[in-house]
Formats: sequence, C-alpha cells, structure tokens
Amino acid sequence: MGVPRSATIALAALFAGTLVPARAEPGMPLRTAAVEPDAATPSAAPAVSGAAESAKPTTADEAVGVPAEGAAKAETPPAPAPASAAAPAVPSDPRAAAIFNRLADAAPLLARLTAKEREAIRAFYALGAFQPVWVSEGAYNPAAKAAVARLAAASEDGLDTRAYPVPRLPASPDDLATIADADLKLSAAIALYARDARGGRVNLASISRLITPSLDLPTADAVLAAVAAAGPEAGSVLQRYNPRQPGYLALRTRLAALRGPAEPTVSASSKPLKLPPGPMLKIGMRDSRVPALRQHLDIEARAPGTLDHGPGEPDLYDAGVAKAVSNYQRSRGLPATGTLNAQTVLALAGVEPQRHASADEAQIIVNMERWRWLPTDLGSDYVLVNVPEYRLRVVRQGRLRDETRVIVGKTESPTPLFSGLMEYAVVNPSWYVPPSILKTMLPKIAAYGGKTWGGYEVVRRGGHVSLRQPPGEKNALGFVKFMFPNNHAVYLHDTPNRSLFARSDRALSHGCVRVDDPFRFADAVLSEAWTSERLKKLIGKGERTIRLDEKLPVHLAYFTAYLDDSGSYRTLPDIYGYDAPMRAALGLPGGGGPAIARAPKAPTEPARQTAEMPRPKPKVRHAARPTVRAEAAPVYASPDPWGPRPAPISRGWW
Repeated sequence: MGVPRSATIALAALFAGTLVPARAEPGMPLRTAAVEPDAATPSAAPAVSGAAESAKPTTADEAVGVPAEGAAKAETPPAPAPASAAAPAVPSDPRAAAIFNRLADAAPLLARLTAKEREAIRAFYALGAFQPVWVSEGAYNPAAKAAVARLAAASEDGLDTRAYPVPRLPASPDDLATIADADLKLSAAIALYARDARGGRVNLASISRLITPSLDLPTADAVLAAVAAAGPEAGSVLQRYNPRQPGYLALRTRLAALRGPAEPTVSASSKPLKLPPGPMLKIGMRDSRVPALRQHLDIEARAPGTLDHGPGEPDLYDAGVAKAVSNYQRSRGLPATGTLNAQTVLALAGVEPQRHASADEAQIIVNMERWRWLPTDLGSDYVLVNVPEYRLRVVRQGRLRDETRVIVGKTESPTPLFSGLMEYAVVNPSWYVPPSILKTMLPKIAAYGGKTWGGYEVVRRGGHVSLRQPPGEKNALGFVKFMFPNNHAVYLHDTPNRSLFARSDRALSHGCVRVDDPFRFADAVLSEAWTSERLKKLIGKGERTIRLDEKLPVHLAYFTAYLDDSGSYRTLPDIYGYDAPMRAALGLPGGGGPAIARAPKAPTEPARQTAEMPRPKPKVRHAARPTVRAEAAPVYASPDPWGPRPAPISRGWW
C-alpha cells in the first residue's frame, strides 16, 4: 500500500512550508482578472471572480498566502500530452487508480476553480500516491467532517455556502469512482473557501482600477496539506483563513446579531427526504406525508395525550410538527414560518435553499469583504486612513497613538486603496504639476519664454514643458509631505488651505491625502529626535529629506460601516459609489452600477483623541530629495498655519 496517508500529508505540509519563493513587498499592487467558470459546470453561487495566481505559502499551519503574480484562468481541460511523451502509469491500487483517472478526466471539479489550482490539487494527491484524503472505509473521516462543518457555516463570515457544495458519498463503499469524485470535489471546495476567505472571490478591477491591494492568496496544495493534517481541528484551521482583526470580528458579531439567534434545531437525518407532491401544510391539516416528516425530524410519531385531549394522529400537522419545521427552516436560512412550503420541501430533499440577505446584512458583508483586502496582520505600528470617514489613525505598539482629519480625493479623482510602506518625509517640498492638471494650463504657457510664470518655474526638457512650484507657504503640498512610494504616485501631505478641514464633506483632492496638522502627525510617526518644534524651525530653510529608520505600513482603506469603541454601529457615505458594484459582485441585494450616495451632512465630530506613548528612537539619516509626482491643491495660505484645529470624530477599531 505504500507510505501511510498521514505521513504523506505531513510531508506535504512540510514541503508547503519550506519551499517558499521570495515574498513580495507590502504595497505592491496585485493585478487581477475575471475568472470565468467552466461552461460545462453550472454554478449555484453568484458570479464572483477575480482569483489570482499565487506563489507558495510560508507555513502550512498558518496557511499564509502570498501575492499573486498574474491573472488566473478558469479551470480548463488539461492540454493533451505530446505523442512522444510517455503517459503516466495508472496506479495499481484500485482507490488510487480511481483518483488518478478522475484527475485525468477533463470534467471540472468545481466552478471558479482555476487551472492552476486544479494542478496544485493534482500535485498534492500525487505526493500522497493518489490515495483518498477525506474518505475512509466509505465514510468521511474526522478531518473531512470538521471541514464540512466549516463549509456549511460559511455564511457566518459573509461567504456563500452554495459556492462550496459538499459531495454526497455513495451507499456502497465499493463504488470507487464516485468516492474518488467526492474526495476531489471536497478538496476543491476547501481550496476555494480558503481563497475566497483571503479576498479572492471578487474581481477588484471591475469595481475600480484604483483598488489594488496585495492579496494574500494561499495555494490549493498548501491549504489541503494544512487542513488534512489538522484532523478533528480541520474546521478551525480552515476558519483561520478569514480575517482576525478586531474590526472584522466586530462586524461578524453584528451580522450574527442581525440575523438573530438560531434556536436549537431538531436533529434531522443526514440523508435527504424526498416527499411526494402535495399542498402546503399548516397547523391542523392532515396529510400522508406527515409521518415521514416526523421520522425525518426525529420527533414523536404522534402528539402525546393530556388530561383534556387524547393522543394526536400520526398524519396530523400539529403545533409540535410546525415548531420542528420552523427550527429546521431557520437552520437552513429560510423564513421560519412553520409551514411546509415548496422551499422547505426542496431543502429537505437536499437542494440548497437560497437565502436573500437584507439591505443591512448586505452592507455588513460588503465591509467584511474589504477587511480581506488588508494584510492578515496589520502589525503593532501602522497608519490607517478610512477614506469615507475622512479620518487617519496612527497605531503604535498596538495602541492608538494619534488621529486626525484628512482630505481625500474627489469623486472624479478618487484616492486609491492599497497598502504601502512610509519611507521618508520631506520638509519644504517642491511641487511638480502633474500632467492631468498641466494640460489645462499649457495653452497659456506654450508660447511663454520666461523662466517663471505665476509663481511657478517653467521647466523645458527635450521639447516638453513642466511647471515646478518652489517650496514656500503657498506651495500646494504645504510645509511637509510623507512618502510611501507606490504605483499610484499618491502620498500624505500638508496643505495651505487648512480651512477646508472644517467642512463635513472633505472629498476635495486630486487623489493624495491631505493631513490636518502635519507637524502633530510627524510627531507620531517620526523618531523622538524630530519633534514638531524642531521641524517647524526648518520651515523656509530649503528642502530636507528625513528617512524613517524602520518603514511604517500605511493602509488606505474604504469602510462605509463599522463599530466604534463604544460598540455603536456606524455607517458612512459611499463617496465613490463602490458599495453597489460590490453587492452585485457578491450576489447581494441592492447591487448594480456605481451609485454615489452622499450624506447631506456628516455626523458631529467630537473631540480628537490621542494617547501619550513613548516615541520610536531610530537614527536620523539624510538623503537627497527624490523626484516624485504630486497633486494639486489651492495655492493660498491660512493666516495662522499652526492655529487651533476643528475637533475630529471619535475613533473606531483602528
């Protein structure tokens, strides 16, 4: 029989955790492409796509994925081998031969499974000599049962249980072909769940080309190795692919509360119950189907007698049967009416019911999905900007260090959503007018022969004209900018028009994020050597670059719903209209094209909160000024650039 299956699973986990290519740097954009399901396989789940190819993970236990390197393709039949190539030998063991032959079959295993994921599944089974992973002696083993329970509870994390169907095993353990098909299809469902839990189920480019997170997608073979090796804890291992940040968990709890507590369900047979056609049943009706229903739901064959009434009849649809049906309906996500309707009959027959989420549930699920765009571990030190909230928070040593108001991109020039690493700050920065703005000014300066124009320096290089605004109080970037290099050429910076921070709607920039009181922000992110007082003394003394000794993660996020520190649920305007296409991609109600929903007035903003914490003490280095693109801003200054600021809003989970 060869090497025991448990040993090969352990080897698979070891190889998945040790054979690791270099990990991509955070902040690198991920290119995603739509994944079309195989035309031969009907999909029971909404059409959500965007899974990207990924590299080997770091560990099988934690199952940490790596950013994908290219667009994934839908599962397609494998290309025929060249005539000169020797065909692989079919294993002599009957069970292994059944697995081998099913993998060689061109029939898809599961809709939305990519060709690369199928190849990874094949490699995983090849490492185990093509022995079944989940089926032993004709029944699912403990690891399979635990994984199946997690797949059945996928809706708890905002996922669609219909996307991860659990295959039924044949009645006879000798039906090796059906067992092989079920074993492989369960592997496909587990691999797909892990990918979706990490954010791979939506084609983000279809929402906006400015949404470019570095998704942490695990490979199918690493997922299967980790889950299969966990035995009875396989469900917990699979669950850990979902985000674990407090903000995500708070929304998850909110979703469960909104759906209401599920009453203990009456135990039902694991086998489906196929009832003959008949009318809808309500309390008081008699029907020949009721005895079979009583037996399936494991309740008494008839209602017991009392002092006032004799025992009921087996075919009577009484209050006890209605309550059992109601509990069963609730457990399957159906309206708990207690009546035996068509939906309930289909569910009893094994047809997965379709549950329609409410508008409130849809909003929570959309924002749970956005947590999947962030790294699995935000770290103890980071900066997070919640764009719809017009809010920035600095976390140091796992605690809120500071928070401030920000100005974000306008609807026609949205702020991109991604993660990067802040590397340096520039005091007294210059501003180079970007091409998008310069083209509107070219007719006025094309024939101009001078070196300055309206306070800008005219720079001519090889027939190209550009404008540079030198450092100063009226510079569009203000007195300081904070750089985290990225493909979008956006960053955090000051602004001369500080009165705009008093507005409730602060989607006013060309994409960059303007920070209220940049010197206070610098005090929270720079080392102890660079106090706000020392930085202010540099104003007007030429451009100065200050490098961070350790790069600081910066996350530009988009949450339109969250729970604050007091546990209150808050919703925010969908300033870029991303919610509607997200609902459509996830198969939720209210989906459709972009629809910008603005609130007439933002909530009252209470006092700014901060925490007194020791500041980092990295060594100070100086470097030459880098050349970067920048954004436009009003070119007039506030009379008191460091005067009192309007009070910002309260912090949430960041």
